[in-house]
Amino acid sequence: MYAVVEVQGKQYRAEKGAVLRVDSMEGEAGKAVSFDSVLLLSGDKVAVGAPYVKGASVKAIIQDQVKGDKIIVFKYKSKKDYRRKQGHRQQYTLLKVEDIVGA
Repeated sequence: MYAVVEVQGKQYRAEKGAVLRVDSMEGEAGKAVSFDSVLLLSGDKVAVGAPYVKGASVKAIIQDQVKGDKIIVFKYKSKKDYRRKQGHRQQYTLLKVEDIVGA
């Protein structure tokens, strides 16, 4: 059984026991969170929401707050002596899916 859940405007496929890496959200490790915005629920029968499946939710626990890999943003214009180098590391939250509650 799996569900497609919307978290902060992005869609993720959630299965029981899976770890999701979502954009940074408030909360420390060990805090329980629940998402009611389930777009699709798969099991014996597939339930597709319009836009969300009624009565369905995904329960998860925050595992950790982590940073992604560093990326380099480099801007360059030839013959104009213009160079800008900037680094970035995205903040992520790891969620461990505990349960998928269906309708």
